[in-house]
Amino acid sequence: MQKLLDLISEEMKKAFAAAGYDGELGKVTLSNRPDLCEYQCNGAMAGAKQYHKAPLMIAQEVAKKLADSEVFGEVSAVAPGFLNLKLKESFVKAYLDEMRKSEKFGLTMPVNPKKIIIDYGGPNVAKPLHVGHLRSAIIGESVKRICRYAGHEVIGDIHLGDWGLQMGLIMTELKKRQPELVYFDDSYEGEYPQEAPFTIGELEEIYPAASAKSKEDEGYKAEAMEATFKFQNGVRGYWALGKQIIRVSIPDLKKNYANLNVEFDLWKGESDVRDLIPPMVEAMKQGGFAYESEGALVVDVKEETDTKEMPPCMILKSDGASLYNTTDLATIKDRMEQYHPDQLIYLADKRQELHFEQVFRCAKKTGLVNTDTELTYIGFGTMNGKDGKPFKTRDGGVMRLENLIREINEEMIRKIHENAEEKGYQADETQAEETARIVGLAAIKYGDLSNQAAKDYIFDMDRFTSFEGDTGPYILYTIVRIKSILAKYEEQGGKLTDIVIREATSVSEKSLMLELTKCNAVVEAACEETAPHKICAYIYDLANAFNHFYHETKILTEEDTQKKAGWIALLAMTKDVLETCIDLLGFSAPERM
Repeated sequence: MQKLLDLISEEMKKAFAAAGYDGELGKVTLSNRPDLCEYQCNGAMAGAKQYHKAPLMIAQEVAKKLADSEVFGEVSAVAPGFLNLKLKESFVKAYLDEMRKSEKFGLTMPVNPKKIIIDYGGPNVAKPLHVGHLRSAIIGESVKRICRYAGHEVIGDIHLGDWGLQMGLIMTELKKRQPELVYFDDSYEGEYPQEAPFTIGELEEIYPAASAKSKEDEGYKAEAMEATFKFQNGVRGYWALGKQIIRVSIPDLKKNYANLNVEFDLWKGESDVRDLIPPMVEAMKQGGFAYESEGALVVDVKEETDTKEMPPCMILKSDGASLYNTTDLATIKDRMEQYHPDQLIYLADKRQELHFEQVFRCAKKTGLVNTDTELTYIGFGTMNGKDGKPFKTRDGGVMRLENLIREINEEMIRKIHENAEEKGYQADETQAEETARIVGLAAIKYGDLSNQAAKDYIFDMDRFTSFEGDTGPYILYTIVRIKSILAKYEEQGGKLTDIVIREATSVSEKSLMLELTKCNAVVEAACEETAPHKICAYIYDLANAFNHFYHETKILTEEDTQKKAGWIALLAMTKDVLETCIDLLGFSAPERM
């Protein structure tokens, strides 16, 4: 289905051509003066120089050609040469009818859908999720959902951090505490125990204890690096112990991501590509790409067009150990061989831009990806506290994600009870807790996604949990309000089937209809630009348009049954669009609030 702007631009282009001018001058845009008109065309201004004629004269000639238009209800040529446009109510109604009949509100599906892998997790095993993991999970989940909805095949991979020094630190501390464990017996040749010698709770205590010791004791750190080396090189006991650490960590990670309504298709980690690293490194050497520099193995990735320094991409450290570069490149190799994706999208802190630039260049230079494979990096900003510094707990520590979610939920429960008291009734505790969980998640996700990914933002609990303004709870409150009206309409004996939207009879009604027409264009842009914030901005405008219409219109008391049914059809479509969009953002609406 064609986007509305494309349709009305076509009509304007025909008018320019009919008036004797280049049809391409007829591009229509949204009005930057909505108090004057709905859309505008500035083509006459551009055509003035081309045709050596006053722009107002051109605009007036074009306007005359639109006198009998079935698209435009009003066309005004105004000085110095703008064309101010308002659409016919019948045209807007017909467009919405077509959207309602079409799958996905008329979103055009791609002729050649892409296969996309999104890398948007990256937590380290044996460590609890904290607020630093929030943005990657929230943005990545939304990008995945948007791209899938837009018709592409999308695979989400958590890409666990299960390869670095933290593995050696945990193993070293375990050896100090339980030296009798069979994993540390080099002569042991039997099967290793199926049960891990620790719980997730114990692991979460072991890692910070080991990390603190390594900062104070050089010998301890050296032992941890040695343990890491043994694990990475597949020493039998250390490899088995590493797999136990991963196995114990995953159920807890799944539980915490589920609380964020985040799901991964693949639960692979850096360690999964261990066997691919040696042949990959050897191929890079044989191909003349990798060479030794100060003991390390590197690949030059500098290009002639670079205006700033671009260091070589280090493949192996001087002691032969792997780096993030190594596992990321081996993971690219694995993904290309296993899944043959057209695009790889990575979500990571924007401070990792150099790392990904080096890895992407190295992958292309060494032939790990096809020449037309898209490698996309979405660098996100920092979630900060009200002091403008990275978000911390009250005592200055890094907040665990489950604690942040609990605090948000507690604040939402407080507001739900407060709201109930103001309206003179007692909220059911169980229902209040469930509603708080749903609305709290919307508060967190919308608060994050409504910002452009690359920008830092302030996490303001009071603002994010507000039922007013540009917030998740406001969007949900709007959806619940519509659900309530639809339910009351049915209670009055009305049917939600076989009702049709009618032509607008007020400015607020037409404004709501015009907002609905933008849905397919917004989703398409959000997909192409991997920009969930565009959907947030859209549903905020749509919610505002609905609430303006609602406050101006006595919907359920309208005596004209056909007019009332038309309004109800309009509300039903508004609800469907809003619920579709919040699903793309990764949250849902409750039945009541």
